[in-house]
Amino acid sequence: MVMSAHGWMPTETRNERRPSAASRHLWGPKAYENLDFLKSRNARSLRILSEYLEPLSRFEHYEIDDTIVFMASARLKPADDAAAMVKAAEAGEGDLETARQAERMSVYYEAARELAFKLTGWSKALEEGHRRFVICTGGGPGIMEAANRGASEAKGTNIGLTISIPAEEFDNPHISRELNLVFHYFFMRKFWFTYPAKAVILFPGGFGTLDELFEILTLIQTQKIKKRVPIVLFGHAFWDRVIDMDTLVEFGTISPEDLNLFYRTDSVDDAYDYITRELIAHDLDAPGSISDPVLVGERPDIGNHGGDFPFGQGHRRHHRMRLAQPAAQLRIGQFRTSQGPE
Repeated sequence: MVMSAHGWMPTETRNERRPSAASRHLWGPKAYENLDFLKSRNARSLRILSEYLEPLSRFEHYEIDDTIVFMASARLKPADDAAAMVKAAEAGEGDLETARQAERMSVYYEAARELAFKLTGWSKALEEGHRRFVICTGGGPGIMEAANRGASEAKGTNIGLTISIPAEEFDNPHISRELNLVFHYFFMRKFWFTYPAKAVILFPGGFGTLDELFEILTLIQTQKIKKRVPIVLFGHAFWDRVIDMDTLVEFGTISPEDLNLFYRTDSVDDAYDYITRELIAHDLDAPGSISDPVLVGERPDIGNHGGDFPFGQGHRRHHRMRLAQPAAQLRIGQFRTSQGPE
């Protein structure tokens, strides 16, 4: 059988000559070049797999061992922008209370920027080799921009895991170009947030931030994440009002010891000291997706191997998956789109 302009047709003989280059346009496209198919419901599994393998190939190529993830609102402004909003509102251009609230919240933007700068400087001073504890964000504006900006100002590689959503276009120029990834599926983006993460820092945010917080807490609580992942909630004024964890304990819906799964602070220095102390104690000798199995009791086999997933460093240092295609052959950025397949 051969493919013609009229569909599948039987061949005359096994030795029938292949079509000439001039007539080759009569053949249908190869499956992996058929965009109608690749964007269809039937190819969903291929798209999901591509959002696993394409980021993996980049991380392998650029030797990203593990990450420190910043999560928070896309709406918060830098201090200078917020101050300009207040000045404009006082002159009658815009709502004054909205501008003042933006100015109050801008302290979190500057704190995230400073913390990312300090953590990047610290990680760059570690031993030579693969990149450790790389700053990773959701790739958007607000606090995400602040963290990428701080890492960039420290001249460090940093990651942006952007999602295509029907929202205004934004520009976060501080992400390392080669590690600016765009996802269609939220759950694949969440996988890449979580799997290589060795610490997670959450600043004030909305539904997305709360979703990510409770998902990570649930994965740790249920030991689906078997490595130690220090979680920092930055900003008492926000988190103490938005989530009353003590009330959950009071009603018996979580255990008192679950409150030890996260650490609250208002200080950049305190957050920096806590995170680096935890990483030094549990992760310096465990590059990749593993760390000391401190959350899983006395079973050293759990959390101490990587299985068949990326970043699995079962024999500790530099035991890495080899890829069939060098990531250098990838056309970085070719998948950026605001509207994707279903």
